[in-house]
This record gives sequence, C-alpha cells and structure tokens, in this order.
Amino acid sequence: MIRTDMITTVGRKYLTSNIENEEFSYGKALKSIGKDYTEYLSEDARRTYKDLDIRFANERLSILIETKQNLSGTDLNNGIIQLQNYINFEREFSNNKIIAILASTNQDKVYVWYNISERITIENYQKSEKKLKTFKEYENIFFGTKNDKLKIIQNTYDLNELLHKYGIKEKVRSQFVGTCLLALKNGLVYKNLSTNQVIAGVKENLSKLLNNNLNKARKLVLLDNNVLNSQDVTDLKNEQMQEILETIKNNILPFINDESTQGQDLLNLFFTTFNKYVGKADKNQAFTPDHITQFMCHVLNVNKNSRVLDPCCGSGAFLVRAMTEAMDDCDTKKEKDEIKASHIYGIEYEDVAFGLSTTNMLIHGDGNSNIIQGSMFEKQEWIKDANIDTVLMNPPYNATRKQSLPEYVATWNPKITTDPSKGLHYVHYIANLLKHGRLAVLLPMQCAIGATGDVKMFKEKMLEENTLDAVFSLPSDMFYPGANAVACCMIFNLGIRHEKAPIKETFFGYYKDDGFEKRKNLGRVEKEDGLWKVLEKKWLDLYINRKTEVGYSVTKQVNASDEWLAESYMDTDYSKLKEEDFQTVLNQYLGYLISNGRM
Repeated sequence: MIRTDMITTVGRKYLTSNIENEEFSYGKALKSIGKDYTEYLSEDARRTYKDLDIRFANERLSILIETKQNLSGTDLNNGIIQLQNYINFEREFSNNKIIAILASTNQDKVYVWYNISERITIENYQKSEKKLKTFKEYENIFFGTKNDKLKIIQNTYDLNELLHKYGIKEKVRSQFVGTCLLALKNGLVYKNLSTNQVIAGVKENLSKLLNNNLNKARKLVLLDNNVLNSQDVTDLKNEQMQEILETIKNNILPFINDESTQGQDLLNLFFTTFNKYVGKADKNQAFTPDHITQFMCHVLNVNKNSRVLDPCCGSGAFLVRAMTEAMDDCDTKKEKDEIKASHIYGIEYEDVAFGLSTTNMLIHGDGNSNIIQGSMFEKQEWIKDANIDTVLMNPPYNATRKQSLPEYVATWNPKITTDPSKGLHYVHYIANLLKHGRLAVLLPMQCAIGATGDVKMFKEKMLEENTLDAVFSLPSDMFYPGANAVACCMIFNLGIRHEKAPIKETFFGYYKDDGFEKRKNLGRVEKEDGLWKVLEKKWLDLYINRKTEVGYSVTKQVNASDEWLAESYMDTDYSKLKEEDFQTVLNQYLGYLISNGRM
C-alpha cells in the first residue's frame, strides 16, 4: 500500500506533519518544548533517527507509522529499532496512548504494536492485525466501551421494572425497547417533545434505516401495529416517555460500540437478557444465552467466508453472534459490508419474533439484513439461492401443527397437537435441503435419549445422509429465566453418511458447568469475570482434539438406537459428585417420563 492510501485509510483529518512530504520531525517537535531528541535515542539506534514517515494524533491517541518497501530479515529488524526510537520520542512529546506500526509499501503487510509499555519486538506484535484500520477503530482499542457485564445486566433489570411500572406489557416491551434503542442510536430527537411527536420521530427514523431493505413495508407495518401504535405506548404520558428514553440513553446506549467486538458483545448480552426478563412468564420461550451462541459459532468456525442461516431465528441471537464473529475476522470495511449484505440469513414465522430479529440486526449496524417472515418449509428456493454452508438453529420443541411441515403433520395421530419429533424434523428438513456444510442445533434432551417413535425415526433419517460429529450436554438451567427445557447441542456434518464418515466415533462433551450461576434480579451471570473464556477454551480443545477426559468427554461410535449423550458413555469423576447432582438427575428423568407420557 502506498503512503497516500495509508493516510486515506487511517484518516487524513488526524494527520500531523511539521516538515515536507507529510513527515513528522521529532527533532523539531521536541525542540519546541525545550527538549533534545538525541537524549532519548536508544542504545542500539543505527543512526540519529528523528523523522517519522506518518503520524496521526488527536488529544488522546497517537498513531506512528514507519514505512518500508519490504518487511523481512534485516529490514524488519532495523525497522523495529527505528520505530522504537519514535515511540521514545512520542512519550516525551505527548501524554497520548501510542499505537506503533511498520507498514510495507511493496507488500500488503503491517506489524502493529499496542502494548508499547515494554520494548517492541518481533515476538510481541499484534498477530491478528493484518490490515490498517481507521483512526476511530484504533481509538476504540483504548477508549471504547469497558466490559462491565454486571452493570449492564443490572441496568437491564431496572429498565424492565420501569416499563412494567408504566404499563408496557410483556408482549410489547422487548420490541419497544429495541425500537427506542435503535432510534436513539441513530440520532432520535426527543427532549421536550410529546409522546405522539416522539413516536412519529421513531417511525421516520426506522423508515430511513430500512431504506432498500428486504420487505421494508412489511417490517414497518409490523413495528407500527405491534409496537408503536399499541395502546401501551400511545398512552404513555409525555414525562413517562421522556424518562424511558433518558434511561435507555444513559444506562444502555453508552455500552454500544459498533466498531468494536466488545461493544457488540455487550449489546448481545443486553438484548438476550432483556428478552429473557420479558419472556420469563412464558416458559416456552427459549432465548439462547449469548455465550452459548458464541461457543456454537466457534465450534462451526464461523468466519468472514461463512454463509449463515438460522431458519427459525426468533429474536436473532444466532444471526447477531454469527455476524459479530464473521466481522471480527475481517480486515477491511468492504469485507464487513459484504457480510452484512449477503452472508447472514434468517427466517422467522411469528410476527413478534420477526420484528425482534429485524430490530436486533439493525441495532448491530446491519441496515440490509436478509431476514424474511414465513415458514421455513415454504422457502426452499430462497434458502437454496443463499448458498448456505453454516446453519445455527434452536427450533421450537413443541411446535404446533401450523408451524410444522405439512407432509409430516399429515402422519400425526389426530389427538397429537404438538411436534412429536421435538424439533428434529426441522433439522432434518434443512439438512436434506442443503446437503453440504455444517449444522449446529440446540435440541431438548428427549432428542438425544429417544430410541422410539418419531424421535428415533428422525435420528435414523439424519444418519442416513449426515454425520453426527458431536453432542454437547449443556447446563440444565441454561435458558433461565424463561424456558425450563434442558437442552443439548448437536453438531452435524451435512451430506456425509454417518457410516461413511472418515472419523467413525462421535465426540460427546459433558459441558454442564459453564461458569455461570443464578443470581436474584440478574439471571445467570459469571461466577467470576473471565471464567467463561477459560472454560470455553477447554471445551473447544477437548472437541477439536477429540480428547477423552474423565468427567468431561468421551468418543463413541453410535447409531440411531443409541443415546446421544456423554452421560451414557463417559467415566464419572466421583470425587466431584454432590448430593444435589443425584437429585438433579432424578428430576431430569422424572421430567422425561412425564413429558413422554410414561407417568
């Protein structure tokens, strides 16, 4: 990349030069504040370095770029020594945070250092940084939103209580919050305006955001009918609407930072947590925790080249997390825009959930999301045209007749009102349609244990054309507050018969402890900050390397008649068993017997 392109990429408005050719002389700069640059040269300086190729700065951050034709061998080593001297000078010249960069003019290659508190070396550069970023993106590294999960969860709970106080019913609440958050994030003017004026402003804001969006008219009608024109919202007194917007702006919005993964993570946490608070009265709503959606994305290695589908996307948790993971793999804005425009696809049947998923994607910066409303069983051509290679899903476990595949419903006993396959027929339909790629799905334990009836039938159908790669037993209270279902995660490699798979044994993980615990008014939160990252690393290591570890994992060759659970095959670490573990297993078994009509 030539120097002018580097300047354009980072941002010419931040360029600071004090000599010709847009270079920055530290000799001249330090002299202006009464210092001599030669006093700060390092001992290994090859010469009296003083002129940096490109310097960007504002009142709190300095970005130093030294360019070389090639970055290898002696040239690279000398470049690091030279850049270290410029770091020394910058420390004396300003109190700014510093990002130091070596950039090649012949190759599309950079070496970036953030932690310049220690001497920069070829060992401690940021290996994940492969392209230049904008000044704003670099600024976010030091000054972006801080990760305070407990605070955002507490603020979410308080916001839910405020909406309850002002009569916003649960059916409207989550979509109302999402819509307000989206409008505020995009410059909504509301102070000293009436409730009717605010609602009009929100509608105008949404219309602009959905410009050229798939099914724009349908989405606007749903948001109007289900949220903005609902009596709960229109009856809000002016001062009540003002207080709600102020609360969202001051207690939620500051945690949102579209340009950083950290900001995206906090926003995912907020939206999922708020949906759970709202859905706690409906025990059929299973809102997947963000850290579990992240784990499933990591298992499937979602990246910038993935084309992701959630065919029953609900509030959009899987789609948002997949988009976040894919964009985190990008090096340029062009790549990120491509992901938003044509790599993330969702289908949702229910009106309210469809509105939630649309809003959720828009909040995360996706102005043209490919989310459509309808039955996945009627969208075959649309799915095929999307060229999907990655499926993430959490189908309904008790789908009604109208939500299920008509051809399958025709085989049901007339007395049956809900899906006897417990969601497995959704999985089989998508797998059979795609015939390639990978699929991760959350299903109730009945699907893993079942060895009779429709569950067994669809287990057989899945193995006839696909490989059961792995099954993870997940925390029993994972959906709290909300659904009571105990779920596992199944991983399938599509289009490869199970018996023909190169690896004959399925991996089973006993991943019941994710480091989270239930706390009053907070839901499930980490027992200690950072614990989940440690556990996820272990979970992934065991799975990727297909390790057997007592109390955690085992590999086993299975068929459709077998139980697809780690509990059935792995050795037990008896030293860790407690009396309550025994009671938990009894409760789960009792629940299984009741739900399958055996008691």
